[in-house]
Amino acid sequence: MKLKHLESALQEVTLYSQLQELTGTAPRLELEQYSTSPHLAARMVYTAHMEHDDIEDMNVLDMGCGTGILGIAAAFLGAGHVTGIDIDPAALAVAAQNAERCEVQETLDLAEAPPFDTVLTNPPFGTRRAGADIEFLRLAMSLARRAVYTMHKTSTRAHVLKCAREGGAEAEVIAQLCFDIPATYAHHKRKSVDVEVDLIRVAIAAPASPR
Repeated sequence: MKLKHLESALQEVTLYSQLQELTGTAPRLELEQYSTSPHLAARMVYTAHMEHDDIEDMNVLDMGCGTGILGIAAAFLGAGHVTGIDIDPAALAVAAQNAERCEVQETLDLAEAPPFDTVLTNPPFGTRRAGADIEFLRLAMSLARRAVYTMHKTSTRAHVLKCAREGGAEAEVIAQLCFDIPATYAHHKRKSVDVEVDLIRVAIAAPASPR
């Protein structure tokens, strides 16, 4: 599947920004529930697939999956098994609906099934609760056997890379992206805000042998 086709397929996924209108369930500010756009999700997972061979036939975890867009992208790209986990039951219910709509429900589980080869996550930025981003990073690193793909504010780059390396892993910024945050909460006065983010790959271990 080409990148443009993946992005097009992900247009079917219900995002956080659509929850209130479609389900009556509002995103939760304390969890920093912001939509990962089809463009960003496609770019993130396609990069993991094409440049690092971390998706196809792998056991993939979408950690803090929300409505499931990263896990669904991994399923489209041939992941052997995809697990989505989240602490928000409403988000998990929508993720299940999205998986069914995208016809990947037999590949995407909503129950933990470790061990995982690759962990995909778009964690909280840590603006509502300081340190939440690093908590996500450390948990992801503890669950992955191969690699973690995670997005963090570019302004926190040095700290994020330092924490990853202190955990014994190699970490590098593999892309700098623009995260478009649409107006989601009552205090949002602008239609959307662009935030510069880093896509970071954390290499837990080299693969034992080429497939």
